[in-house]
Amino acid sequence: MNFEVLAAQWAPRLQSILRIVTGLFLVQHGLGKIFKFPVVPQFANLDLSSMPGIAGFFELIGGILLILGLFSRPVAFIMSGMCAVGYFLVHAPRNFYPILNGGELIALYCFVLIFLAAAGPGPWSVDALRKK
Repeated sequence: MNFEVLAAQWAPRLQSILRIVTGLFLVQHGLGKIFKFPVVPQFANLDLSSMPGIAGFFELIGGILLILGLFSRPVAFIMSGMCAVGYFLVHAPRNFYPILNGGELIALYCFVLIFLAAAGPGPWSVDALRKK
């Protein structure tokens, strides 16, 4: 079996895995901000009514929905927008280059999430089950 055929067969499954892992990472951010678990020193004195605190609620709820693959496209689109706003408000003013402004991770989240919004959740999702 050649590589192209194998890649074509696995692409939808890997799309689901990308969505699930992205959701898990977002949930981790939300849990750290809201419930202080895992303990992240940077979030120790975070005010939940601040922009990063509100983002924590988006990360927790949006991450859970992405893990499940429920309402994946609109959730990924909203989360991508949240990441774009975070990048341009927090990181971009520090420096033009993401490697220097600390914004590589949030920029990568933004593009992964906009990809998922466009491509969909993949076959391993509640959304796929609902279509059947």
